[in-house]
Amino acid sequence: MAGRTLLVAALLAALTSSPVRAQAPDTKQPADRLDGPPFVTAKAWAVADARTGKLLGGANEAEPRAIASTTKVMTTWVVLRLAADDPKVLDEVVTFSEKADKTPGSSSKLRAGEKLPVRELLYGLLLPSGNDASVALAEHFGPRLGHDDDPVKSFVGEMNRQAKELKLAETSYRDTSGLTTDNRSSARDLLALTRRALGDERFRRYVGTRRHEYEVAGPDGTKRTVVWENTNRLLGIEGYDGVKTGTTTAAGCCLIASGKRGSDHLLVVVLGSTSTDGRYADARNLFRWAWRQHQPAGR
Repeated sequence: MAGRTLLVAALLAALTSSPVRAQAPDTKQPADRLDGPPFVTAKAWAVADARTGKLLGGANEAEPRAIASTTKVMTTWVVLRLAADDPKVLDEVVTFSEKADKTPGSSSKLRAGEKLPVRELLYGLLLPSGNDASVALAEHFGPRLGHDDDPVKSFVGEMNRQAKELKLAETSYRDTSGLTTDNRSSARDLLALTRRALGDERFRRYVGTRRHEYEVAGPDGTKRTVVWENTNRLLGIEGYDGVKTGTTTAAGCCLIASGKRGSDHLLVVVLGSTSTDGRYADARNLFRWAWRQHQPAGR
C-alpha cells in the first residue's frame, strides 16, 4: 500500500510540474478560410474526374495507408480480367472450403461445401464485403495464376502484378480481403484502380446493387436462399452509384464513392475517417465542394 501511495504521489507531481498542452497559447492560428475544400475527419482523401482521371483535389493523397476492404476492388479486378479473356469463367462453380468458411471478419454467410457460380459469389464479395468470399475466389483461381503451392498466395501475387501493370506505385497486397494491415495503397492509387474497374459494365453492376439474393446448393443437394445487402449507404441517395466500403481498426473507416450529377461524374476516396457516419459525411462534403469548385455553373 505504501508503495502504491508513493507511485500515485510521483505521478501527481509529474503531472503538475509538466506544461498543460491542452491550454491555448497566447497566439492563435489564422482564422478559417472561407474557400478551399471542406474540413473532413479522413486522414487522406482524393477527388478525381471519373472520365478523364484528372485529380481535382486531395490531402495526403499519395501516402500509402491501410485500406481495409477497399482491397476487394483489386480482388474483383483480377477475376474480371480472367473473365475478359474467357467469359465462361463467370459460370465456373466454386465450392466453399472449410478455410473460406472460417475466415474472420465481414462475411457472405456461406458455408463449407456449398456451391455457387463465380458470377454470384462476386455479389457475396462486394455487397456484404465477404472476407470469406475473397478466400474462396482465391482458392478457386489461384492454381491457374501462379506456381506457388498455396493458391491464395498465387492469387495475391496476381493482385500485385496487376497493381504494377496499372502503375499503382503506392499499392501492395498481402491478402485478398484487406483484413491484414499489410495491404497498403494511397487515395490516388485507389482512384486510378477504381476508374479502370468502372470501365467494366459487370463491375458497375455489382457495386451499384443494393440487395441481391441467390439460392445456393449444399453438399447434400439441399438449397437455401442467401441475401446480401450492400454496406455502401450512399446507394440510398440519388446520384451515387457505388463503389466500396472498408473498415478495420488500423485503417479506420474508408470509402471509395462514385457520384453523378447531370453529365458530370466524380470519384471520391476517403481513408481513415473517424467513424462510419463520418466517412459518408466526408465523402458527401467533398463531392459538393468538387461540384461547386470545379464544374461549370449551371451544370
